[in-house]
Amino acid sequence: MERAARRIVDKLRSHGHEAFFAGGYVRDLLLRRKPQDIDIATSAVPEQVRRLFSHTNLIGARYGVVQVRLYGHPYEVTTFRTEGPYLDGRRPSSVTFSSPEQDARRRDFTVNGLFYDPTAGRIIDYVRGKPDIRSRIIRTIGRPEDRFAEDKLRMLRAVRFACNLEFTIESATWEAIRQHADEIRLVSWERIRDEILRLLTGPDPSRGLDLLFESGLLGWILPEVEAMRGVPQPPEYHPEGDVYTHTKLALGLLRRPSPELALATLLHDVGKPPTFSLEERIRFDGHVELGARMAADICRRLRLSNDRTERVVDLVLHHLRFMHVKEMRQSTLKRFLSKQNFRDHLELHRVDCLSSHRDLDGYRFCLEKLRQLEREPPPREPIVRGDDLIALGYEPGPLFKEILRTVDDMRLEGMIATREEALVQIRKLFPLIKATRGTEESH
Repeated sequence: MERAARRIVDKLRSHGHEAFFAGGYVRDLLLRRKPQDIDIATSAVPEQVRRLFSHTNLIGARYGVVQVRLYGHPYEVTTFRTEGPYLDGRRPSSVTFSSPEQDARRRDFTVNGLFYDPTAGRIIDYVRGKPDIRSRIIRTIGRPEDRFAEDKLRMLRAVRFACNLEFTIESATWEAIRQHADEIRLVSWERIRDEILRLLTGPDPSRGLDLLFESGLLGWILPEVEAMRGVPQPPEYHPEGDVYTHTKLALGLLRRPSPELALATLLHDVGKPPTFSLEERIRFDGHVELGARMAADICRRLRLSNDRTERVVDLVLHHLRFMHVKEMRQSTLKRFLSKQNFRDHLELHRVDCLSSHRDLDGYRFCLEKLRQLEREPPPREPIVRGDDLIALGYEPGPLFKEILRTVDDMRLEGMIATREEALVQIRKLFPLIKATRGTEESH
């Protein structure tokens, strides 16, 4: 990746243009972190970039952004620019191509405002980003109020960078976030979603949740999660404390979660606050079913696709089924273990247990059963189909589903193994009554 990026820089320079690696790559270089990608900043305007490279895609002409593909990898090449006022809290009203220093000063945080000259091997720092990286501080470039007025999402990005980099947020930057947290409502839900999912799948989501609350952002983005604070739980099952504390601990225990698993972990007990009652003991009757409906509403608010929403809701809806796995019939257990993305269900159960009573018996039981199932998976093809039932004399209708489900249960229980055995059991359990009905009608 770096070799290709250097070739792009070299070619731009050979034609008289300035060019540097920019932004996150430079920050990660100083932190000795593996970079995810390399962006290039240059004095060349988009038309000049496109003439120099054969495989390009103009992805932001107004902002001077060209995607250059080299060795099968895309690189964003952006012209140095300054920006006019942000009238909508997201995009500048105008863009003017400029110098490297002006380009650095229009960026969000000092840690993202550095350039790197790959030829000379030197860092170019117009915004005092290097000292902030050494001190592990997130600080806006210029007045925080100005940077956040330009793009409200930067408040959420500050929290994400602080968590993912294990930095602290500088006091003036933090205070500006607290004062303007309500303005996050002006940002599209799609952009908020992307930041939230990056935060939840990052290295310290539990700290991220606390920062969201302390900054005031959480109440505007996910008030249902903020409502978990202070909601007590039965101490014999939840010695860790309230629902919020439990959720935060569970998030911190996840191991490289998918975005859907991370979001489901955040929301798995979202139904508890509205179902809390205290009679002879603390109860949350119906919290799973209500939580699944609330999770669906939140996913729609965050503009998740239908498929991703279904995965999150399914995880929330079934997270307590593990309480009964040892009592399940073999057929029911095998169907549960065969659920799509069952590993995510199992991981949610693991962190749910470890962040509360710490009893992993159900987890270990399912893990062993899952290993057995993977060693000897049940046949995927049904041994009896609707055509077989018609051939036996059954009429299509609701009974078909009951018969086929019963046959499948018996196979999963090990009671039958072949089509012939299944047909015998069908005749036995679902006797045809056509002849009897015909005799009654003749009278």
